[in-house]
Amino acid sequence: MALLPILRFPDPRLKKIAAPVTKIDDSVRQLIADMAETMYEAPGIGLAATQVDVHKQIVVIDVSEERNQLLALINPCLDELQGEQEGEEGCLSVPGIFEKVARAERVTVHYRDVDGETRSLVAEGLLAVCIQHEIDHLNGKVFVDHLSQLKQTRIRNKLAKQARVTA
Repeated sequence: MALLPILRFPDPRLKKIAAPVTKIDDSVRQLIADMAETMYEAPGIGLAATQVDVHKQIVVIDVSEERNQLLALINPCLDELQGEQEGEEGCLSVPGIFEKVARAERVTVHYRDVDGETRSLVAEGLLAVCIQHEIDHLNGKVFVDHLSQLKQTRIRNKLAKQARVTA
């Protein structure tokens, strides 16, 4: 396994729309393992392939306290969204920034697992938020895109300042 570099907002590669995975083979399984290691090390609770500059519809998520319930979603598709919740979100591609975002409270997602089996999952709460957040990445969106232009500009400026300080 290997740690992968995570793209930082506003990197234009984060805007690329991910392509469906047509064949689930050892290279896809290796990518999932590398993404999981990268997510856990960061530390985060979700990571989309787009964030590591691989533009395939693959997401890894683990919202468990013990960090031992890895969920890999290949070609995830939201079928049903119900209710609304607003909560503070962060992102490994937007380090140190947390903002309130409105999301569906309950979602149904279908996807393929690492063995190529079609699966369906109903999620609520944090898992539902995480699934929506990561699928946004596959569609070329970062959570910052849900915010006002003023907040987006402030975040860009703050991250640019951080980059200058650490350079």
